[in-house]
Order: sequence, then structure tokens, then C-alpha cells
Amino acid sequence: MSIDTDETATEAPERILDVTSAALETVLGILADEDEPDGLALRVEITGVAGVEYEYDLAFETLADAAGDDVIYEVEGLSVIVPANTVEGLQGSTLDLPANPNQPGLVIRNPNRPNPLGMMGDVELTGTTIEKVQQLLEQQINPMLASHGGFATLVSVEPAADGDGEVVHLTMGGGCQGCSMSALTLTEGIKTAILDTITEVTDVVDATDHTAGATPYYT
Repeated sequence: MSIDTDETATEAPERILDVTSAALETVLGILADEDEPDGLALRVEITGVAGVEYEYDLAFETLADAAGDDVIYEVEGLSVIVPANTVEGLQGSTLDLPANPNQPGLVIRNPNRPNPLGMMGDVELTGTTIEKVQQLLEQQINPMLASHGGFATLVSVEPAADGDGEVVHLTMGGGCQGCSMSALTLTEGIKTAILDTITEVTDVVDATDHTAGATPYYT
């Protein structure tokens, strides 16, 4: 548990999830109606992904029931629990009221986005840059895109204009061509996977003709 009286305990990060004054008033008002509110905290957890957004679960939890690796901190009298596996995805977020005053509930304004490709497994790449990109596409990226009816194809690998590294040119095909999600999938999913895995690559360029396909969006 991140809040601990032990002098050797690691200091918890401050306000992984911030809370606006309006949201704080709402949450504290609900908390006051709970049994034994002094022993409760607001637990905020990422539970899944819906499109390009995270899904969340917000609930009151007894502080004594918090897991040992949960991060716990206080915001103006409200104890907040963030599970360890949620910290990275929630970092820098804000709990707020909806912009529409007629909309009930709370909203989380999160600058982070989930990887559209999901979790990438370990893969061993060998050979030239072209061969490594092809292996990554075949073993990791295209099997994930196939579930959405799409695929990515390597067009070329060219030296970077500044001479530092190489630039990969890809096209998106199948269900990804002309799809408004494909640009996000390329930039936040495929590009990240390639840059993180193949160190000599410094950029990834989308060479797809998005004016073609069943639902073009670059028109």
C-alpha cells in the first residue's frame, strides 16, 4: 500500500487522478450517505477498452481492503485508491462533472489512450530492417488487425532525410482502408510497436490512399 507509516515506504505519486472541486463536492456528498464513511475511499480502476477510450469502474472501498500495491492518496479529504495496473493509464487524468449540466454522473478526462492493437507479446526479430518489419507485421500486427478485417503492408524502408535512422512506409488494407479508425491504429498502434521494437526505425509513414475503399474519410 502506498500510504504507509513505515519510514522506508515509497512515497506515493501525487494525484494520479485529480478531482475538480465540483466533482469532489458530488463525491463527498454521496460518501456522506454511506455507512461508516470515514473508513471508505474512492477506488478508480480501468476495467477495459471501448474503441479509443478506456472503460472505468468507480466505487467506494474500505481502505483496509486495499491491495498491497494499490496507490492511495488524499484529495481535499477524499481518499482515492488507484490499483497498480491502472496507474499508467490513468496518470494525469481528472475526475469531473459532465460539460452538459443535464447529464448525470461523473466523467474522467483522460489524456491517455489505449493501444488500438492491444497487448503486444514478445517477438524475436532478425535480419535487415525490412526483414524485421515483415516479421513484426506477420507475427504480431496483422494477426491483431485481422480481427477487424484489416491488414498492414510494408511498402518500403527508406533512409531518414536527416540521415538519422530509417523510415518505414506502410499501407492499410482490407477493413482498415478508408476507415476513420485506421489512422489512429497506425499512429498509436503500429507506429508505436515498430518504433519500440526496431530501434533503427525513427518514423513510420502512412502511404494508404484513404480516398479509396468503401468508407473513405480523406475526402
